[in-house]
Amino acid sequence: MATVAAALLVLPATTATASTEANSPWPGGSTVTNADGSNVLGGNMSGLSFGNPDVLWAVKNGPGTLYRLVRNGTKWQPDTANGWSSGKALRYRDGKGDPDAEAVVATPDGVVAATERDGDNSKTSALKVLRYDVSGTAKTLTAKAEWDLTADLPKVSANDGLEAVSWIPDSALTAKGFVDERTKAPYNPSGYPGHGTGLYLVGLESNGMIYAYALDQAGGKYTRVASFASGLDSIMELEYEASTGKLWAVCDDTCGGDSTTLAVDAQGKFAVTATYDRPGGMPDYNNEGFAISSTCASGSKQVVWADDGNEGGHALRAGTLSCS
Repeated sequence: MATVAAALLVLPATTATASTEANSPWPGGSTVTNADGSNVLGGNMSGLSFGNPDVLWAVKNGPGTLYRLVRNGTKWQPDTANGWSSGKALRYRDGKGDPDAEAVVATPDGVVAATERDGDNSKTSALKVLRYDVSGTAKTLTAKAEWDLTADLPKVSANDGLEAVSWIPDSALTAKGFVDERTKAPYNPSGYPGHGTGLYLVGLESNGMIYAYALDQAGGKYTRVASFASGLDSIMELEYEASTGKLWAVCDDTCGGDSTTLAVDAQGKFAVTATYDRPGGMPDYNNEGFAISSTCASGSKQVVWADDGNEGGHALRAGTLSCS
């Protein structure tokens, strides 16, 4: 595993460039409906990730809380088993702090959150990725692994940091000829022993940039493999759609709810393939979370947004995305 210092030397910070092309209409239904009970989850819901078609992970950024949501008809509600009924408080690896959890992704390594600061020290930027074991019944979760990316990322204010996280399997990257910017050669997973079976991608709110990392699953060590623009001025969520090989980047009301899709191009780099408006039936909410179901029915699949503002007493809203 390359050292943190090496990552800093070979991959300097870059700046995002937002797309100037006209947006395309949302590639799904225009109707959006409330997807949670009235005033069940409250404000500060900030990240979503499907664990499976009937389980949706969600994080709240203040206080840092992880929720396991399950289907109840057309709604999502907190799981009532194993201590999940009110969500579980998150802690750093030392068992302390209040991680400002802004994003979450379910992976083969575990459930992973991205944070931008410690709520107990809210004026200082702390750009960290945390992995949790969610199999027990304890109501407080201490991170099993922690990666502090602060030194490797551009300096930002305390509330302008990591807002998005996703995971892409190595097999998908190598199949598309993804190029490792550190080596200038096709990405070779064996060059990063201990990193698991995929790369983690994080999105920085302040510049709309996406950074791909090989994270040593023992915790601590990491290597930046690539960085690229999302096509948005600011970024609040990342979602990898395995069925299409697209990486979705999502912005909140800062950008009018726009989203982009990215894919590996002929040069082996992630590039923007489309920019979409939000669905016509959804007001310009402060949506900071976005997740796509893997289940396709009647030509479409469910998508869910998390509204940090809990407008009208609802934090979750559901719509559809075309399977094609």
